Amino acid sequence: MSGLTARLDLPLGDRAPRAARAAVAAVLGAWGHTDADWLGAAALVTSELVTNAVVHGGGYLSLHVESHDGRLVIAVTDGSSVVPQRRPPDARGGRGLAIIDSLSTRWGVHDHEGGKRVWVELAPFPDVFGPE
Repeated sequence: MSGLTARLDLPLGDRAPRAARAAVAAVLGAWGHTDADWLGAAALVTSELVTNAVVHGGGYLSLHVESHDGRLVIAVTDGSSVVPQRRPPDARGGRGLAIIDSLSTRWGVHDHEGGKRVWVELAPFPDVFGPE
């Protein structure tokens, strides 16, 4: 399976993380992914990316899911050019980037149309077609 892509504009505000998780679950399910642990990691990373964009971003919000060469990249774009920074956890947050670090093989930030695109690459997904 190579070269699958999905893009979705998300509502701004508190509903965005739930909408993004549902969209990622639907897309990955349609692409044949069934491993519950791997899907859970993808959903959690998506939720953290979108929550960070809602809290710290602005302007617009979109989700991109790309599957190619056995890898999955999830990216969120928003209208703020402020780059995410790790901070010590407290009652208000500060755990999102640590979660993303622990579940991804790598992640980064790129400029995107006056805002930014934060992307996360997940560990290779289990074989969607099962053993041969």
